[in-house]
Amino acid sequence: MKLVILDRDGTINSDSDDFVKTPEEWLPLPGALDAIARLNHAGWHVVIASNQSGLGRGLFDVTSLNAIHAKMHKMLAAVGGRVDAVFFCPHSPEESCSCRKPLPGLFEQIGARLGVPLKGVPTAGDSLRDLQAGAAAGCEPHLVLTGKSAQYGVDQSGQGAGQPEGLPAGTVVHADLSAFADFILERAQRVPAAE
Repeated sequence: MKLVILDRDGTINSDSDDFVKTPEEWLPLPGALDAIARLNHAGWHVVIASNQSGLGRGLFDVTSLNAIHAKMHKMLAAVGGRVDAVFFCPHSPEESCSCRKPLPGLFEQIGARLGVPLKGVPTAGDSLRDLQAGAAAGCEPHLVLTGKSAQYGVDQSGQGAGQPEGLPAGTVVHADLSAFADFILERAQRVPAAE
């Protein structure tokens, strides 16, 4: 199975310090939905792993979260894309769960549910904790310079001009989700997956 695991807020859609609490507040980043559709059209399954501590903090409920994801699915379908599953941690930081990134619990749940090993599975996110969680589960870490990492900027070649300290070894840096998709698709053409 060709699988990629993506963070949501700051990677696919605009992030907010006040949390994304309603469908109206969920706004896709430029090119992000098309990037997912391009991955899908090349045979990739896309799964989301997202911390949603707003649930644990009482800022929104599961009904609101489902409405946000319904909007995301509808907008993706309009461009020919899909997300196969959304895994989320509903806990606040104080709850000391194992699924809140940077811990790998969400990724382990994905691997178990899909019945696939996660070693080498590309994962993309906009924060250090996204990549730490993925790397701890054996995934290949990719940083996108949007959301929390937008502050690091992109140089004239379109590559990352900087990055946060402490990234997992082997992290690949991309301007955004579209550049990540380009990288994955181009690499797949150079190195066909063993059947």
